[in-house]
Amino acid sequence: MLDRNRQHQIAGPGHGQALSADLYYDGAQNYSPYGRDYAEQDEGFNPLRLLFYVVQYRWLIVMMAAGGLVAGIVITMMQTPKYRATAQLEVLVPSAKVFKDIEVVSEASDDYLVFETAREKLKSRALAQRVVFQLGLSEKPDFLFPTPDFSLSNIFYRAFGISKSPSIEETTPEEREAIAIGRVRGDLTVNLVPNTSLLSITFADQKPKYAGDIANQVAQSFIDQRLDQTSETSDLARQFIQEQVLQVKQKLQKSEEELVAYAKDAGITITGDEKSLIGSNIEALNTALATAIQERLDAGRVVEQIDKGRGASLGPVLESEGLQKLSDTLANLTSQYQQKLGILKPGFPEMQQLQAQIKELQRLYNNGVLTITDSLRQKYQEAQNKEADLKSKLAEMEMQQVIFNDKNIKYTILKREVDSNRSQYDSLIAKLNEVGVSSELRSQSAAIVDFATPPNGPYSPRLTINLAIALFLFMALSASIIYVIELLNNTFTNPEQIEKELGLAMLGILPLVDDRELIASIADQKSGLSEAYRSLRTSLQFSGAEGAPRSLLVTSSEPSEGKSTTSFKLGQDFAALGARVLIVDGDLRKPNLHRLFGLDNTIGLSNLLTNTVRKEDLASIFRATKYPNVTVLTSGTIPPNPADLLSSPKMALIVTNLGKRFDLVIIDAPPIVGLSDAPILSRLAEGTLMVISTNQVTRKSAKTALKRLRAAGANVVGAAMSKFAVNKFDYNYAYKYMDYQYYNYGTPKIEGKVDDGADQPAYAKSPALRRLVRRIRSSVGGFVDRAKSVS
Repeated sequence: MLDRNRQHQIAGPGHGQALSADLYYDGAQNYSPYGRDYAEQDEGFNPLRLLFYVVQYRWLIVMMAAGGLVAGIVITMMQTPKYRATAQLEVLVPSAKVFKDIEVVSEASDDYLVFETAREKLKSRALAQRVVFQLGLSEKPDFLFPTPDFSLSNIFYRAFGISKSPSIEETTPEEREAIAIGRVRGDLTVNLVPNTSLLSITFADQKPKYAGDIANQVAQSFIDQRLDQTSETSDLARQFIQEQVLQVKQKLQKSEEELVAYAKDAGITITGDEKSLIGSNIEALNTALATAIQERLDAGRVVEQIDKGRGASLGPVLESEGLQKLSDTLANLTSQYQQKLGILKPGFPEMQQLQAQIKELQRLYNNGVLTITDSLRQKYQEAQNKEADLKSKLAEMEMQQVIFNDKNIKYTILKREVDSNRSQYDSLIAKLNEVGVSSELRSQSAAIVDFATPPNGPYSPRLTINLAIALFLFMALSASIIYVIELLNNTFTNPEQIEKELGLAMLGILPLVDDRELIASIADQKSGLSEAYRSLRTSLQFSGAEGAPRSLLVTSSEPSEGKSTTSFKLGQDFAALGARVLIVDGDLRKPNLHRLFGLDNTIGLSNLLTNTVRKEDLASIFRATKYPNVTVLTSGTIPPNPADLLSSPKMALIVTNLGKRFDLVIIDAPPIVGLSDAPILSRLAEGTLMVISTNQVTRKSAKTALKRLRAAGANVVGAAMSKFAVNKFDYNYAYKYMDYQYYNYGTPKIEGKVDDGADQPAYAKSPALRRLVRRIRSSVGGFVDRAKSVS
């Protein structure tokens, strides 16, 4: 029996709200069946999902990969092999010893500028013209007219060796030279080797010999061109300097003549040290005057000492030997007199004689001191006179110097011009000698470090690189195609999309079976389809707090999604548990349930609603089936107003009474989109189950249908995904709901399509073609819906 509380009774047209929709709907279209919030799930990057797409579109990826490999091979065959040779040239940075004064040549001091200048010279047209002339390239047809680098004809040329011999007869020599120069410049590459002073010169050509010869000739022509330019510069510099020497020499000679003539006329005498005689005399007088002043000052200080009575203490007095002797004798006599004074009296003759000697010696000493002081006074007077004479002579010479300076102004101008001309003349003579040697200027500014050798094999095309690029491009193209397909495919391809987009609980996944095996799969209780429906039955039993709903409406967004088959099979599975099940065909427009049970549709629900059935026939409306506990109420005669009948109070009363007589009432409703029947019936049922087909119904259509059901007050308990192909690769890598063996344990794999029994077109006999047509339809429909929404 069903697991539910039988005391809960449903009455009235609003009994479909017995199980509150708030358990599943929070008002913001975020639904949380079984406590899960699918709207908040953020999957992020999922490698397994990426692997699933790879497996799903594996044949497209394989075909695109094969196309990429074929394209890589074809592109390689269309390219002409090219050879590349490289020579290395060392650039010697010049020392800055070229004419700084006259600026004949200007050398750059920045090494980077030197290397860049050399690089541009190597790629110049003048150097290319020199290479063409040295190698005679303008007369070689295979160089002037090479095979196209990329052409379809290269495939035949490389496969069969067939090529057209080029001809140079139709071109002029000037045109051939221009073509050769353009080829040399176009295929030449010059790069600076990092952290060195080396330049790598690389040339690429279809002939390995040309590649090596041209690379070497470019390096050699660069050196020769530099030497020629240096030689021309030296000759021009020598000629220029010689002309300048003659001009400066004439100017120097003329200026010297003018200087001498003026000095003679003005009476200017110049000494050897380039000073005038008056200036020399003034300098000598100044020196003598300074000496005289110093002597006068010294003599004045001595006279001052004499005037103060200190003449005896002067140096000349003390230094006089005669006075020194008199002083010693006087001191000795004085000492004797003092010694004898203690014995003899002053009047004693001997004492008087000593006194007389002392007086005489004192007089002689004083006279000597006086003589010396007088001579010092005389010397002071002479110093004064000499100073006065020197000052008088210096004043006279200064007057003469003023007169000389007036004459010397022009002399100085002429003398300066002579000195300037002589300096220029000496400098030019030195530069002329340097140019004559010219060893510095003619030295090489570059040297070949490594000569280019003819390559052994081509560097282009490279099959591996072309294959890799083509494979990458084709893989990117395949990814774009898959992305566009998935973008246009606005249908449901896996259960996770239903849960995420609609917010419904996934109650069951119904596998895809073939039309011819549908009846057998439903009848076989061990088939994968039967097991899937039993799983759906179990999910419905746990869909509410009191078990499965007493009345269940089965509907879908669009026709042919498997709702009738689901109602048919669910009724059998619930009856197998012992429940009394009534299956009502609520599709009064296009009924199909009677076909599944093999019954006629003469009378049914429409007759009951319109009171067109007799009382004695009421019992025959509810038909027993060959399945135990399963009763069917067919749709009956198709009425002109199905919506009015289903919305009548009598329909609500019928559903209420049937819910009391049966344990479970299953109503097979028409599709939702475009009709109002299903929303009306959903209000009468305790629960609604949406059947959503895989790769058929668009997401927008399903969302619209679900929105209409909820607007009508339906209690949508969940969804069942039908026509799902349980593929081993797809399911194991993409989903976690089941695996391949789950629905097919002990049974062979069944593939095909579940249908409501409606007539199918001719292409429906091929499952693969049917899936392709369905995919195209859904993609186009999704694209049209997007376009309408944008507009």
